[in-house]
Amino acid sequence: MPGWVEQASQDFIKRLPPEIKINSILLPLVKRGKNPDIPRIIRDESQKLLAAVPRDSLLVVLDVLGHPVTTMKLSSMLEMWLQQAQDVSIIIGGPDGVSDELLSRAALTLSLSALTFPHTLVRVILLEQIYRAWSILHNHPYHRA
Repeated sequence: MPGWVEQASQDFIKRLPPEIKINSILLPLVKRGKNPDIPRIIRDESQKLLAAVPRDSLLVVLDVLGHPVTTMKLSSMLEMWLQQAQDVSIIIGGPDGVSDELLSRAALTLSLSALTFPHTLVRVILLEQIYRAWSILHNHPYHRA
């Protein structure tokens, strides 16, 4: 990850209270050659992502075709997850997306936007939105919609 991604990510993680623990697992992309086998790459990357998800974790996958989510809706989801003490694993796929198998195993598929973002930027956006969702729940002045 570029230094700015790590710096921005850590900034939002540090702002969160202790009851919200963020554990980022970064998996290397499968190497793409001159004529990459994209379906195989998607399958292999998705299998590695699934293997990294803790057993009893709620699986959420970010996908451009997922359910659109607003900041207020994410705040409601965060509140529910915290009340249920639910561990949540949110997957950000690689540049070619994720497999249908991974999508079918997800409890939720969410879309942050109809726009396409680089996955490095999505990590920062997601962490910022988690912090914003928490700030809404606690009437913190960060969120001023």
